[in-house]
Amino acid sequence: MNAMIVPEPRNWMSYLMDSLVNSGAMPTWDAMEYLTTNLVGEAPNPNLHHSKSPYETIQQLLHRVYRPIVEAASRTVTIPQQSMIHMFTDISLMGKSAILVVYHPGQNQPHQLLLLDSIPAWDIVFETSSGFNNWAEERYGWIVSALKTVAHPAGSAPIEQIADLQPALVES
Repeated sequence: MNAMIVPEPRNWMSYLMDSLVNSGAMPTWDAMEYLTTNLVGEAPNPNLHHSKSPYETIQQLLHRVYRPIVEAASRTVTIPQQSMIHMFTDISLMGKSAILVVYHPGQNQPHQLLLLDSIPAWDIVFETSSGFNNWAEERYGWIVSALKTVAHPAGSAPIEQIADLQPALVES
């Protein structure tokens, strides 16, 4: 997965397909069909409505769409080795589902919210692949911008900040 190149705005659909194939989630022909069936067409997405397990289907779709975007953003901005980025979903079958991307800087520092995207999953359908590419590029930009802010805070380094919080021992 590390060998993938961060996409240009017009290549997000192929980037997601590469991600699905390289992660072993599905072969190339299935990945292409899955993405075009679920992301290009008319809303609402009938695959989500007719699924026997819509909760799992929606969660899987959101992870397959957002995870590569988050991974690309985390490779664009250099983050400290001890830090991590996690993605969480809160699935709603009737309303908007929430996607949260959280930055964990490590060393017991507070976590930072990078992205909170709220969308009805069945509406993540675009007329063309370029419409999807624009949508994905926008989210990628939001995450990169947020990462640049939290991964490189102005002022003292994280180690210095932690040292400032250490209690001083006073001998009597």
